[in-house]
Amino acid sequence: MNISFIHSFQSEWLKTKRSLALWIVIIGGFFTPAIVTVARIIQYRTLPSIYAADDFWKLLWQNSWESMALFLLPLGAILTTSLITQIEYRNNTWKQLHTLPLNLTTIFFSKLFLVLVIMLGFFVLFNIGIYLSALIPYWVIGGVPYPKAPIPFQYFLEQDLKYFVDCLPIVAFQYLLSLKYRHFLVPVGTGFILWVGALASLSWKYGYIIPYTYCMFTYLQGGVVNKAVMPTINIHLLACVYFVGITLVSYLLYMTKKERF
Repeated sequence: MNISFIHSFQSEWLKTKRSLALWIVIIGGFFTPAIVTVARIIQYRTLPSIYAADDFWKLLWQNSWESMALFLLPLGAILTTSLITQIEYRNNTWKQLHTLPLNLTTIFFSKLFLVLVIMLGFFVLFNIGIYLSALIPYWVIGGVPYPKAPIPFQYFLEQDLKYFVDCLPIVAFQYLLSLKYRHFLVPVGTGFILWVGALASLSWKYGYIIPYTYCMFTYLQGGVVNKAVMPTINIHLLACVYFVGITLVSYLLYMTKKERF
């Protein structure tokens, strides 16, 4: 990683300080844990038995990931990638950016790297939120014991990695669309249509062809009762292939674009 890339990344990061994308990540990361916390406080009479269960953390994890895997993570990736990538369009600063002593490769990958870092922050906030959703009822409601089951850190990290890999094709494709089209509604609208199509294709045996399904399949593979047709191939490996392939296409389109925005 050379100095010019670091400086370019720092510049991209500063542009997001007043961006809606950061608020989407913060609100999205804590939204589901907040709902879980409120629901448990309301149903406080059931908490002593829940907190005494040996599988307390895994049940909490599964409950928290339901809405995240099916809705918030795909939609968050769509909106965050599109908002961050289209900052230059909204401020009409593409020409200024291209006059800087930075090559196109540095600009392209520094923007993409910023999106990935912010998505990683989304996961960090979500995990913190899950932990707080376990602690807050224990703090505020008398008679609720601290969970006796140990936190399965390795399991959580493995699941986080799978979900992060699964959302990479979404980031790559939204990045491609956001670089190609000036209008914000084009990448966002296309992403929403693909997300709806992904929901509809879960019961199709070739549903894994649509990369927007991977977060959903990962959650459903956890033993949740459903009518989806589980893919027999490694969707995480396929997600990596999609990510690399789409990123290469996006890079070639960006490098060969005749009009520099």
